[in-house]
Amino acid sequence: MERQSMEYDLVIVGAGPAGLAAAIRAKQAATERGREIGVCVLEKGSEVGAHILSGAVFEPRALDELLPDWRASDSPLTTPAVEDRFMFLTARRAVRLPHPPQTSNRGNYVVSLGNLCRWLAGRAEALGVEIYPGFAAAQVLYDDQGVVQGVVTGDSGIGRDGRNKDTFAPGIELRARHTFLAEGCRGSLAKTLIERFALGADAEPQTYALGVKELWEVDGSRHRAGRVTHTIGWPLDRATYGGSFVYHLEDNQVAVGFVVGLDYENPYLDPFEEMQRFKTHPAIRPLFEGARRIAYGARALNEGGWQSIPRLVFPGGALIGAAAGFMNVPKIKGSHTAMKSGMLAAEAAVAALDADGSQAVLQSYVDSLRASWVWDELSRVRNIRPSFRSGLWAGIAYSAIDAYLLRGRAPWTFPHVPDHTRLKPARDQTPIAYPKPDGVLTFDRTSSVYLSNTIHEEDQPVHLRLGDAEVPVRLNLALYDGPEQRYCPAGVYEFLDEGGSAKRLQINAVNCVHCKCCDIKDPGQNIEWTVPESGGGPNYPNM
Repeated sequence: MERQSMEYDLVIVGAGPAGLAAAIRAKQAATERGREIGVCVLEKGSEVGAHILSGAVFEPRALDELLPDWRASDSPLTTPAVEDRFMFLTARRAVRLPHPPQTSNRGNYVVSLGNLCRWLAGRAEALGVEIYPGFAAAQVLYDDQGVVQGVVTGDSGIGRDGRNKDTFAPGIELRARHTFLAEGCRGSLAKTLIERFALGADAEPQTYALGVKELWEVDGSRHRAGRVTHTIGWPLDRATYGGSFVYHLEDNQVAVGFVVGLDYENPYLDPFEEMQRFKTHPAIRPLFEGARRIAYGARALNEGGWQSIPRLVFPGGALIGAAAGFMNVPKIKGSHTAMKSGMLAAEAAVAALDADGSQAVLQSYVDSLRASWVWDELSRVRNIRPSFRSGLWAGIAYSAIDAYLLRGRAPWTFPHVPDHTRLKPARDQTPIAYPKPDGVLTFDRTSSVYLSNTIHEEDQPVHLRLGDAEVPVRLNLALYDGPEQRYCPAGVYEFLDEGGSAKRLQINAVNCVHCKCCDIKDPGQNIEWTVPESGGGPNYPNM
């Protein structure tokens, strides 16, 4: 197949905080060395920010280093966090707790991370970075020695039957001396490279959570710009890790979300329904009286922390940001650490280009990261998230000891186990009865996906691939009562009657909001999430 080819010094896959920070810093570092380099950023969303979803309360530490003038510019960081609330919920009560030291948000900002990325993209383009939204990187390019040479964007115009349509167009090769993967959590190419180069061999398994988020416009009398609220407890049981966030942005907008650790055991648990149930709590419901829901989305996030960070470099490139897993779980933040990782990788790449232009492994990136505040910050909190595997109260008790007495200096490191191994057979678990949505405060999946503005070309190959088409019925349905129909927040998976007692799994790929939860939680690891035709997926506004 003839493909168009473009060459750069640096190709970055993903226009999130890490990818854009890397692009900006690469241009800055090159200028500091008196040279010009070609930098390209690929973004699978229809525009920069279309696939970005986070709470978000943003810590500007890395941004201060990257763009010290940002406060004097037109940045979207306009709502400083002014109040922290931390509550434990029972079914009827809300108990105020002292907020943990890691969650203090003094100096931080309540922000739409998508809007921040759109602004960062403008700053990058002003420096000469080429950004191509609507182009999904589908393959990695290698040379004869196995060195990464860049990526290939996905072919378009292929029908669901696998045949080329009249609109077929081959993908484009983007070749580079260095390739950075900044795809975000559970990136499809990063997953491939981690396996190919055994990058996770010396690390603990990565673990994850699923976050479900809504954006509301509330009555001005109930809005408090800059208020940050987190809760633990109800509606989850004491064995399941998770909690909520309620962030007051500007213009009477409130971001509300619920996060569930994907190490949960009960296959009947439904993170989407837990989010809907949470909003009905007596301490939460009044905020949404007379309010209007205006956006919806979901995404997985890394929770493995320091001990789950894989080897970050491979011949020809590096992992940066959430593709590697720099989330600080107790702090409930990861953008600042992701940005810093991208900045350090960029400096290492430019130095290598300046030295001899080779594709040598960027060990200096690893060394500088280990010497940075990122490594220290994540190391200090490494044991807090896994301590909750023993239950809510044990996790709270250990976290207090770790934070106040040990101060993150414990001489031990808790291990992880893969999330998909944690499900227990349905026969040993209790079904959860979720209330029907009222269409005012609580909603169904169909109306929610509609608000995510998700669009896919329907006549294309299904991008959610089954290794064995019989496993969903033979294993998942038989043993776990089909958990994919509950853990997916977009209604992608449903079991349909085939006549008699026979069932089959229906995959509604057009609903997919690219959260990657199925790729993570499927008990047989039989579902592989791959990129759909470029530009497909959600189109998140102000998320």
